[in-house]
Parts: sequence; structure tokens; C-alpha cells
Amino acid sequence: MKVTLSALDTSDTRFKPLVILELAQNVKEETRKWLEKKINDEKKNGGAQLLIRPLVEKCEEETLESQNLYLIGASNIRLLLGAESVGLVKECNDSTMRVFNYETRQNFKGFSDDNDDFLTMAECQFIIKHELENLRARDEKMIPGYPQAKLYPGKSILRRLLTSGLVTQVFPLHDKEALKKLEIIWYHRFKLKYQPLDTIRTYFGETIALYFAFLEYFTFALIPMAVIGLPYYMFDWEDYDKYVIFASFNLIWSTVILEVWKRGCALMTYRWGTLLMKRQFEEPRPGFHGVLGINPITGREEPLYSSFKRQLRIYLVSLPFVCLCLYFSLYVMMIYFDLETWAQEVHQESQFPELTNLLLYVPSIIYAIVIEIMNRLYRFAAEFLTSWENHRLESAYQNHLVLKVLVFNFLNCFASLFYIAFVLKDMKLLRQSLATLLITSQILNQIVETFLPYWLQKKYDLRVKKRMQALKADVDVTLYEQIILEKEKGTYLGTFDDYLELFLQFGYVSLFSCVYPLAAAFAVLNNFSEINSDALKMCKIFKRPFAEPSASIGVWQLAFETMSVISVVTNCALIGMSPQLNAVFPDSKTDLILIVVAVEHALLALKFVLAFVIPDKPREIQMKLAKLEFESLEALKQQHIKLVAESLKEEGREEEKKTL
Repeated sequence: MKVTLSALDTSDTRFKPLVILELAQNVKEETRKWLEKKINDEKKNGGAQLLIRPLVEKCEEETLESQNLYLIGASNIRLLLGAESVGLVKECNDSTMRVFNYETRQNFKGFSDDNDDFLTMAECQFIIKHELENLRARDEKMIPGYPQAKLYPGKSILRRLLTSGLVTQVFPLHDKEALKKLEIIWYHRFKLKYQPLDTIRTYFGETIALYFAFLEYFTFALIPMAVIGLPYYMFDWEDYDKYVIFASFNLIWSTVILEVWKRGCALMTYRWGTLLMKRQFEEPRPGFHGVLGINPITGREEPLYSSFKRQLRIYLVSLPFVCLCLYFSLYVMMIYFDLETWAQEVHQESQFPELTNLLLYVPSIIYAIVIEIMNRLYRFAAEFLTSWENHRLESAYQNHLVLKVLVFNFLNCFASLFYIAFVLKDMKLLRQSLATLLITSQILNQIVETFLPYWLQKKYDLRVKKRMQALKADVDVTLYEQIILEKEKGTYLGTFDDYLELFLQFGYVSLFSCVYPLAAAFAVLNNFSEINSDALKMCKIFKRPFAEPSASIGVWQLAFETMSVISVVTNCALIGMSPQLNAVFPDSKTDLILIVVAVEHALLALKFVLAFVIPDKPREIQMKLAKLEFESLEALKQQHIKLVAESLKEEGREEEKKTL
């Protein structure tokens, strides 16, 4: 018989706070009590069956400020049943990876009834987040005490509380001891070493661990490009046909590293269990809204929204807006070229060319700063538009958002370089612009993403600690101080911006490698710093993010592969424009174009052959997955035979039963 929540006592006197929920100031008492009951109530009654405690009890409010903060935890049994419901994969005693099942829990490695550490803290927090997000209204028509905050059956209660401003934030609590150990082995000592990816995964979850794994892998993969590119820097820049070999190596390199990454990613995610996690039928994303109805596929009651209306919003509003932004980006680019022309004229007319030589870099620096500002402003607009389009699934929302942002960022960052290369045909200006854009963007990202937030957070921490010093003589405020410090930290918005930064860097390195081979060297230097600054950002600057299971880097794999294809075309075109190659065909440009196109097609064919030859998953992983699939089919087959046998027995048909 399947074990259910209602069959077990999931209450526990040992309370370990895992998640913090903050209510807005002056929330009505009836709303507080209703929410506490909802979180605490049994699943069969529509609750989450979790444990909830106020951070500051009534008797302590005179000593400590009431912060409207609640601690949320769960009993060990509740978390184990939650692990089964979300489909967590754990290692068994026979070293295979299987979906956790409460009834067969003794078969899993490291499990015992008195072991509370079988699930990591990050997994426990993910389970609690899942339960809170799936806390849905039943018969309620509104949030008690707030008639304007409407509810309907199936509506996410937490989402309504957040959009109504009654709940200001929900975030997981740091484990101070585990965090301190992680900091020591991760970034306290700045030296060339591999990251503790398994420890990062245990603490922050698979999605963030995969980002740092990809960052590390990409950085080490850039080293051969940097080493090969450095000697070319000693050659005459104008004879850039010498870079044909370098560009050809770049094209093969960009394909191989992405294919090898997929294999390494499969090995990691199998070991972590996420490669085997089955995606359940996706439920509507919390921000999705519409008229309540019956889903014709699932039969569940949920909001319904016309796909025709969504398409109208996309094609009549979002698409024209994106096109307008692209036009504005090109307009700003032309202003940049006017500034470049002005700087060149001033330099040529100057009596002190040594002094005005620095002026030549000013337009590129200004343009790089403007690009960063435009990228960030457009990101907000893209998020608003994608949310307004009202996509039902989170995957659809992410795909539309990534598409909008990548198209704009690609044009905004690389349009000027394509214009210089193929319209102006000024290789000297191309090298100068590429170097300036790459280095300036790297410096700005380090300042905006890490150093400025870290400085602001340190100032706030000092103020809070001074306030806490006055209370420590009378009451133990260790947990109180930790939560007050953490709740004011910024919220980590996910790996989107981090992957976007690597994507643009990959473009700078691969698109124009035959013109500026030093780009890889600058990228390597930046990424070694980026690993440590991002680690600092995760541990010190932002709140702890909820762990999210992930089996790959998702749509970013396709984005990087697309960029590598574009780089083939770009580098072949640049090589075809070299004066030395043009001298071979002085009378027939058609022959030159045909040869360049033929080489480009041959290189593209080679890329696709390499992608096909190198399997995405190592042989051993393929065998393990096939074995698990076979065992699952056999189990279903045996279950079907058992059900048929029981049915025949009830009907008294013993002879037919014996033939089974």
C-alpha cells in the first residue's frame, strides 16, 4: 500500500528553520492566522503540512523589533515524502541512481531512520518551495481581510499574496557553518585550481553548480586559443592572411569544446541524479492568468487563455517593439561612427599626435558603456513584454525571453563590428573597436555585478551589527541577526545574465579571431577573476537562492552552437577579404567568392560531422540509462500481470490465471 501524508504523523517537535517568509507591515491579524493555518494544515484539507513559527514571539516584541518574519520548516518524514513527490533521484546501495521512493527508502545509500542528513539542506528548501508554490485555493474567493485580492479554485495562494504585496519575499536560509567551509575551499585562496563543484551543488543546487562548471570548463578551453594567439600578436597585423590556420583551428575548437561539454555535463548530472529526473506535466506558471476552465488534456481546473490573443500580443506589440529597439541600436551605432570620424580628424590635424592618440579610444569606450546601459534597459522591457504575453508554461516564457534578449544583445554588441569589417573594411579600426568593447564590458560587469553590491552590502552589515551589539547583553539574537542581515541582501535573479555575459564573450573570441587573436587571452584573464567574483557574489552579496534541479545548461547550449556556426561564416568572409588572397584572383572576383563559399560550406559540414560523431552522452551513461529504462518496463509489465491475475481471481477463473 502506498504511504500517504494522511497516514503518517508528519508533525515534529524538533524544528529546524529552512525558509523565511516575510509579510508586509500592518498585515491584518486574520490574514496572518489564515496563512499560518494554510501552511500548517494537512494536505487532505488543502494545506501544505509544513511547520511555521514566527521569528519574534509576542513575549519578545518588547526586546526585539517585530519584523513580520516567519520561519518555515518540515518534519523529516514530510521532507522524505516531498522528495518522492518532486521526483528527486538518489544513489542506491548498488551504486545505481533511482527516483526516491519512501516505501523502499532503506535501499538508498546513506539512509537510516535516525539520519536527518539524507537530504541536503538545499533539497529540503527546494521541497518546501515546491509545496508553498503548490498551495492553491479551494473554496476561497479572496484573501481573508483583503476583498480586492481575489482567489479562485486552483489559484496559487503564494503568487496572489506576492502580487498583492501582502508577502514581500520568501527566501531560503543560509547554513553558516557549511557556507564558511565552502568559502574557504572555493574562493578564499586565489589560485589556479578546480572548483569544488560537488560541494557547490550540495549547497546551491544543480543549476548554479552547472553554471560554475561551464564557466570553469569554458575558461580552461580558452587557454589553447590564448596560447596559440599570443605568438600571432608578434606578426605584422596587416598581413592577417597569416591567421588562416588560426581561424581554421578556432572553427574546429568551437565545435569540439561544445560537444565535449555535453558529454561532461551528462556525467555530472547523472552523478547528481538530475539527468534521470522525469519532468512531470508542466503546471501553469505562477504568473499565468486567464478565465477559469477545464484543461482538455489533464482534465484539471486551471486558468485558460486564448493562444490567438497571445499571438496577437506577440506579433502586434512585442515584435514591433523589438524591431524599434533594434533600429534605435543601429541609430546609436551610426552616432558612434560619427564620433570615430571626428576623433580621427582631430588626431590628424593635431600638432601633438602623441597626446591625441588616446582620443582615438574615447568613442569606443563611450560606445561600450552605452551598449551596457542599453542592454540592461532592454532586459527590463523584454521581461515586462514576455510576462505581458501571458505564456502558460515557464519553459515557453524562458524561450521567448531568451530569444528577445539574445537578438537585441547580438545586434547591439556586434553590429558595429560587422559594419566596420564588411562595409568600411577597416581592419585597424576593427581590432581597436573589438579590443575596447571586450575589455570595457569586462571591467563594467565586474564593477556593476560584484564590487558595487559588495561595498553597499558591507555598509549595511556594519549598521545592523552595531544595532545588534546593544541587544546581545540581554538576549541571544544569533538567528535573529542572521535573518535580519540576509533579508536585506539583494535577490539573485538566476544565471541568465551570467550565461549572457559568457555568450557575448564567446562571440568576441570566435567571430573575429583572425583579426584579433588576443581576445582569447583577455577572456581567460577575465574568467579567472570572474570565477572568484561570482563565488563571492553567491556567498556574500545575494540571498541564498532556492536550489533548482537541472540536467543541462538548457537553451544556452543551442545559443552557443548557433554562435559557432555564425563564426564560420564570419571568419571565412574575413579571410576572403585579405589582400594577399585577392592578389591570387586579380581578374576574377567570382572565382574568389565561389572558393570562399565552398570552403565555408566544407567547414560547416565538418562541424556537423564532428557534432554527429561525438555522442552527447558517454557510452557508460547510455548503458546505465538503457538498463534503468528496461527495468522500469519490466516492473510495469509485472505490475500489469499482477493486476490481471487479481482480477481473474476475483472472477473465479483460476485456469486462465495459471496461464499467466
